[in-house]
Amino acid sequence: MSTLRIAYLVNQYPMVSHSFIRREIQALERRGVEIERIALRGWRADLRDDGDKLERQKTRYVLQGVLSRLIWTALLVALLHPLRCGGALALALKLARGSQQFWPVHLAYLAEACVVARWLKQTKANHLHAHFGTNSAEVAMLASHISGVPYSFTVHGPDEFDRPVAIGLKEKVRRSAFVVAVSSFGRSQLFRWIESSDWPKVKIVHCGLEPDFHNFAVGPLRNHRRLVCVGRLCAQKGQLLLLQAASLLANRGVAFEIVLAGDGEQRELIDSEIERLGLTEHVHVTGWISSDEVRDTLLSARGMVLPSFAEGLPVVIMEAMSLRRPVLTTYIAGIPELVLHGVNGWLFPSGCVEALAAAIQVCLDTPAEEIEVMGEQARQRILERHDIDQQASNIATLFGRSDVSIARKRA
Repeated sequence: MSTLRIAYLVNQYPMVSHSFIRREIQALERRGVEIERIALRGWRADLRDDGDKLERQKTRYVLQGVLSRLIWTALLVALLHPLRCGGALALALKLARGSQQFWPVHLAYLAEACVVARWLKQTKANHLHAHFGTNSAEVAMLASHISGVPYSFTVHGPDEFDRPVAIGLKEKVRRSAFVVAVSSFGRSQLFRWIESSDWPKVKIVHCGLEPDFHNFAVGPLRNHRRLVCVGRLCAQKGQLLLLQAASLLANRGVAFEIVLAGDGEQRELIDSEIERLGLTEHVHVTGWISSDEVRDTLLSARGMVLPSFAEGLPVVIMEAMSLRRPVLTTYIAGIPELVLHGVNGWLFPSGCVEALAAAIQVCLDTPAEEIEVMGEQARQRILERHDIDQQASNIATLFGRSDVSIARKRA
């Protein structure tokens, strides 16, 4: 079989929260797949991770440079392929009609797609794959229409499931060669919004971890009382609820420490709540940290807590479990497919402060020997379900199928 040349398209790459994309790309390259990295933005991002810095050097950026270059390229592609660009324009305007964005935004996506389409031809890419079903998937769909190169995309959630009609999810799936869901839950949510005739297109490929992340000796768990919450500081991750639960425990005289590893739009609010609730001795915020720092932070704790309100299937849960740390998290989305209550972690109802506080108390009271057993169970589940080389093999098979290479959009 000829060499697979796959173009990966992401809205912003690399990013500290998108390490799973980097892992997938690098695992495919280990299999001999040639990857062209394309991102709309991200060349000026503040990066902590050396691996991300190297990835940035390998990435082409659609919006880097002067606006005139983007406009000129779009006009050139339109002159070379007037019929295809006309069809792509009609498609962009069709999506604009149901969108929450102003129609000029979709014309901007079309201009970006012209740049991507030109690069696809220059690199002789066999296939275009986008991560996330939002704007990057729209650019991929339009670029595919212009270039004739088939496309696919990975849906992570929850953003795609919050507004499936507004982002034209049905149309994107209908015109794709295939679509990846990262969990059974994600597949079921796609089934809700697409035609049943397109259900066979939806494949499950898990996010994965490379062996280097967890293939090292982990010493015995110290009998400390620290938990860590890793994630963007935002409403859907539930850190404000975690502070309320921490306040309940502190008022009961419980000894504990919670580390919030991450940053985000709610950083100022969270800092003020820590002060207001008198939790400065119990709760600490690290800001953005690198992958190695995430690993060290997880290893320094008894377990990880993630009180999310909305998720797909969080990669940080996989990371914690691979490091033999049980997880305290919510009964939502794809999480129960991975975390088994009382076996490798604890599950509690989302949005319930009392249940969250109770789960933390149980974790703190569990003897270190039992925590270690649960941690080993957690690691085994990750090895079984989330090995990045196996998952890369699965998606490479999808890229290489003959029906993918000839898949075309339906009118």
